[in-house]
Order: sequence, then structure tokens, then C-alpha cells
Amino acid sequence: MAKLSMDELGREDIASFKEKDKNPVVAILDNVRSALNVGSVFRTADAFAIEAISLCGITATPPNREITKTAIGATESVHWSYFENTLNAIEAYRKMGYQIYAVEQTDDSRSLMDIRIADQKIAVVFGNEVDGVSDEVLQNVDGCIEIPQFGTKHSLNVSVCAGIILWEMTKNRSNLQE
Repeated sequence: MAKLSMDELGREDIASFKEKDKNPVVAILDNVRSALNVGSVFRTADAFAIEAISLCGITATPPNREITKTAIGATESVHWSYFENTLNAIEAYRKMGYQIYAVEQTDDSRSLMDIRIADQKIAVVFGNEVDGVSDEVLQNVDGCIEIPQFGTKHSLNVSVCAGIILWEMTKNRSNLQE
């Protein structure tokens, strides 16, 4: 067994990537404090060909040194937008036909293990590292998804959470299969 070189991986260039069909999923970052986490979500969004990222409220936006450090160029390949308020992002995506889900532990959350995503358009809200998804936002989503956890901690880092959720929203999509 040998690792593949960058040439052997055959990755697309940025221009080709921007033109290809994307996974109809948007990541909405609701007041995420750490620019390093934002950059990590960009990198994950690129890996899974996510349609876009919406950065809301206090969430840092490119160009930003810490975002660049963890995104490793993904800010150039992934479409992103900024909304002053997360509710404005939700409203915009709802008007475009997206189902809106928050990733949060609530009294009405559905386990990620029970979620079945067809080929519908989905916008997923990821919350602040301390406070999670805001209460105001929770009142304006179509549902909440919870990642099952079996240890002693009650939460995951937002960028790890995004990686898990975005992979689940990607793995069975027919438009991404070669």
C-alpha cells in the first residue's frame, strides 16, 4: 500500500469545481466565534461539494488569517455569503425552496441516525461554540437534528459537528456519484 501523490488524486481545479453540480446543502453558521472553526467548515464544504456557506452575525468572513489557515484555499472554491442576522439567511433559503434544519439538542430533536434525506434542498444551521443555535433561530427552523453521543460530554466542536452532518447529507446523493 502506498499513499497517492497529489497528481494521482486527480483533483479538479477551482474553476472546474465551481462549475460542477453541487450537493444541494447549505451550511449556515449562526454566530460562530472561532475563525479557525469557520475555516474548517469551508474545507469540509469543499470536500463534500456543498453548495454554499452562509456566515451570520459575529461569524468571521474571508479574508481572515485564521480562516485561511484551516480552509487551505477552500474560501476560493466554496461559494459563501454573509448575513447580518441568521434569520435573514433562513428566510432567503426558505424562499429558494430549502428545508431548514438546526443541529441542536432539543426536546424535539431527531437523531441523525433516523434522518433520511432525499434529493431535496437542505440548509443546516450550526450554532455558536458556547450557546449553540440561538432560541430565536430554533423557533424558525423546520426541525432539529441531534448527533447521537455515547460518552460523558454533551457536545462536539462545531467544525466536527459540521463534518459529521455534511457527510451524512452527502453520502447518498445521486448527483455526486461518478
